[in-house]
Amino acid sequence: MAKKLDKIIVVDLEATCWEGDPPRGEESEIIEIGVCMLDVATGERSHNQALLVKPTRSKISPFCTQLTTLTEEQLNTAMTFEQACTILLSEYDASRRTWASYGDYDRWKMQTQCETFGIPYPFGPTHINVKNLLAIQYQLKREIGLDRALDLLHLPMEGTHHRGMDDAWNIAAVLERVLFSGRG
Repeated sequence: MAKKLDKIIVVDLEATCWEGDPPRGEESEIIEIGVCMLDVATGERSHNQALLVKPTRSKISPFCTQLTTLTEEQLNTAMTFEQACTILLSEYDASRRTWASYGDYDRWKMQTQCETFGIPYPFGPTHINVKNLLAIQYQLKREIGLDRALDLLHLPMEGTHHRGMDDAWNIAAVLERVLFSGRG
């Protein structure tokens, strides 16, 4: 199966979280897969989508709602993690495209959750760590958070930080700037 190099799938995950350790019997799991496509020829962003996922091994804490704005009520009718992975494959051709995230957490979390739930990993083997790439490209002493990256590049934060769909959109803007800064 040939790779498709026309677009990069930019992903940002949100997961259940707590101020401290999770309550007994609960574990962090993906509750939103934010997706945005970045056209590598034009730098245009498109297909921005939030795949909301119903948690099955945890509840939405007040801290999690405060951080992400997602509530238990919103996620009670959300799709399963398996359905979200199917959408990544069918609508984004994820197994054949390079994908990117801001840091390595999203890649690790997707792999771990797929293994835990016995669901085939939807992405191909090529992953771009935008956080690392930005630090290298701009010769930073250390990797920086998304909000600082947007400031560095004089880009606005669009939408709500810590919402997967909005963060994916903003990460795609950072990636576009890094990729296109080297083009004449």
